[in-house]
Amino acid sequence: MSKRSCGYAAVPTSASLPSGASMPYHVLYELGQAVSGPAWGDESGDARLLFQVTTVGQSPDTASSGADKVRQALLGKVEGEWQFAIVPPSGYEIMGRELDREDGMTVVGATYSYVQRFALHVTTSG
Repeated sequence: MSKRSCGYAAVPTSASLPSGASMPYHVLYELGQAVSGPAWGDESGDARLLFQVTTVGQSPDTASSGADKVRQALLGKVEGEWQFAIVPPSGYEIMGRELDREDGMTVVGATYSYVQRFALHVTTSG
């Protein structure tokens, strides 16, 4: 799997590692959270964190293939375990991951974008 740059709410810069701003690349957007679980103010509350990954490419194939790789990286399992760990800050645990919404591909000019929204289910540990 080739590694591609990812910008945070913006196109990666030419200095971004590993591939700069060359296509295909990804853009990560934080979409907020929804609190669930115990009563408000309880330190053992749960949250559902939403984020979007937009894969941008020069053809439908590169955008779709890049989106497949993102989905595999976030949701892939090997022998019942997540293929890639997501390490939260101390005091938190990730209880689950899911593909929340898949808007699919759009095209503007000669640039193809594939949009996926993911959710992480987080709780306090202990």
